[in-house]
Amino acid sequence: MMKNILFVFVCMALSVSFALAQEKKNMEKGNPIETKRAEMKKLDRLVGQWQGTGWIQQGKNRETFAGTETVQRKIDGLALLVEGNFKDKDGKVIHETIAVLSPNLQKKSYDFQAYLASGNAGGYEFKALGDGWQWGFQFPNGTIRYDIKINNDTWLETGEISQDSGKTWMKFFEMQLKKVK
Repeated sequence: MMKNILFVFVCMALSVSFALAQEKKNMEKGNPIETKRAEMKKLDRLVGQWQGTGWIQQGKNRETFAGTETVQRKIDGLALLVEGNFKDKDGKVIHETIAVLSPNLQKKSYDFQAYLASGNAGGYEFKALGDGWQWGFQFPNGTIRYDIKINNDTWLETGEISQDSGKTWMKFFEMQLKKVK
């Protein structure tokens, strides 16, 4: 009986020592949750209710649209929820999306998981670039990139496509929004 009690005591002491060592390592590295919150604060200019117009061109047809982009802090500041809803003048949905932005400390960027009303979805890297942000993706015939810049209360987003490994870019999307809340 005494051997069992001694064994349990030694196991508990080792567990506590291991936990304290892990806590010390975490403290030396800084608090990862607070580091993530600090990274998310860098996106504060995106937070709010935005309203405006834009256009998208796929092939020969250019469609214009109007709508809103709503960006909210979620899970105690560790993520942003982005909801976009844009329609043409007849009320037809041109672009409807929901996305989540969260920090990626290893890449020193943000993970951007987007879902579209078209059924498409994807995960992208969202990078800070000087006075704005950029995200994009590769596809079999080229690259698409989106640039977002916020100047005062105006959000300007452009989309461009390159089919020659980034030598030339053609704009196919533009949206200008004003902050309303």
